[in-house]
Amino acid sequence: MWLVALTLVLTVIALIASNPADTATAPRNVLLLLADDGGFEIGAYRNKICQTPNIDNLAKESLIFNNAYASASSCSPSRSAILTGTPSHQNGMYGLHNGVHHFDSFSKINSVTKILQKNDIKTGIIGKKHVGPSEAYPFDYSQTEENNEINQVGRNITHMKLLVREFLSIAKNESKPFFLYIGFHDPHRCGHTTPQYGNFCERFGSGEEGMGIIPDWQPWYYQWDQIQLPYHIQDTEMARRDIAAQYTTISRLDQGVGLILKELEHAGYKDNTMVIYTSDNGIPFPSGRTNFYDPGIREPMMVSSPLPKSRKFQVTNAMVSLLDIVPTLIDWYGLHQNETLEANLIENKVDIDTAPPLTGKSFLPLLDKEPPSDPEAVIFASQTHHEITMYYPMRAVRSNRYKLIHNINYKMPFPIDQDFYLSPTFQDILNRTKTGQSLPWYKSLKDYYNRPQWELFDLKMDPLELKNLAGKPSMNEIMDKLKNKLSSWQWLTNDPWVCAPSGVLEDTGSFKKSPQCLSLENGL
Repeated sequence: MWLVALTLVLTVIALIASNPADTATAPRNVLLLLADDGGFEIGAYRNKICQTPNIDNLAKESLIFNNAYASASSCSPSRSAILTGTPSHQNGMYGLHNGVHHFDSFSKINSVTKILQKNDIKTGIIGKKHVGPSEAYPFDYSQTEENNEINQVGRNITHMKLLVREFLSIAKNESKPFFLYIGFHDPHRCGHTTPQYGNFCERFGSGEEGMGIIPDWQPWYYQWDQIQLPYHIQDTEMARRDIAAQYTTISRLDQGVGLILKELEHAGYKDNTMVIYTSDNGIPFPSGRTNFYDPGIREPMMVSSPLPKSRKFQVTNAMVSLLDIVPTLIDWYGLHQNETLEANLIENKVDIDTAPPLTGKSFLPLLDKEPPSDPEAVIFASQTHHEITMYYPMRAVRSNRYKLIHNINYKMPFPIDQDFYLSPTFQDILNRTKTGQSLPWYKSLKDYYNRPQWELFDLKMDPLELKNLAGKPSMNEIMDKLKNKLSSWQWLTNDPWVCAPSGVLEDTGSFKKSPQCLSLENGL
């Protein structure tokens, strides 16, 4: 099995090599800007209220993605996938990274920073990291929550600007190409940990009494009755005020993006750096983060390339996954021409936690031209935990039109994470449901908690994902096709949950000897 897996890895590399970018003139640097629980509250994505002039300016120089998806709707699992090109069930980051419950990736996982370092590319991270262990995700330059207070490196955009300046100076002095990962902590909630700063830390550094000041941040404030309400959030004053606070922290994120891009330009790197902006998962509201509905996994994404032929201020509808970022970086840096990468995969030896196959693909060709529409193109998603108590494994496959979600732990109610539970929006839903008040929401709390094993949606006819078509005879052929694709991907990526919940995986512990599903049914 794993000899096949290694072959698939090398095949991916060979395919990239057969259709490379213009590597003779291709720049060698990458700036990855990652929002924390960010969504589509961006002018470039037609939000007319939330002001994001800096991200909008980046969009004018970028290809804008309409169909970009996270592989997990949870912070650490998604970030591990971004940095390894493998889903969380494959790299071992089953839930939120922390020392108490020992949620860590496998120590020998082949992360992109390992690959880049072996090819003498300077790696840096500033802001939120939230993956581990450190030996799996090494960075040459690291200013994160591991050695700083998280708000200082994730929300204090003046401090972040100066750290970026320092990193770029080091890279220039060493005359090395670089990969710089910026992990913003905005617009993540903070009401459950530091409530004095507001539900979204919108008061942190605002200049209000006792809140400190971030010199480069000019806060934007919004009227709750004027925000642009997403369809999946109840239309109440409490929820609207919650979103208004989120918008304020998005203004800090946006101004931080502008500062960092200026540092890039001032250091002389604007014309040889690819810039990627995206988010780790959906917004922390109903049906968003921790969910596999589109508000939970669909992500904003824009990619600016300095190559002359790259598309700018255009939109692509191609299906892409954040699992595609690692293959794209391999392509961008021209590592398909370097035998070091192949040697790195081989020296790790073939095992469950070392050199798993990359199922993503480079999206560099999209920067040149739009491919023909492919109705067979799909993305996959995998999630097992969020917090330690939130065991609700889900797997999903989504095409441009259909989505199939497998709720493996469907007999349990859908779990609610701590900071969302304490949020004004969820408390409003909870209290209105308890007291029998009207709830102008597109679902009921009962339906939100209790989900069937399979959910199948026709996204063309039902973009809100309200009508479950699983089990409808007219949909059997489509459902079977999607099930087969999902199952094949699970086997390919060595998913320990591939037989759940109706079977036992007999795999001798490492998928090496003809793994199989043994049925739990005995006729009772």
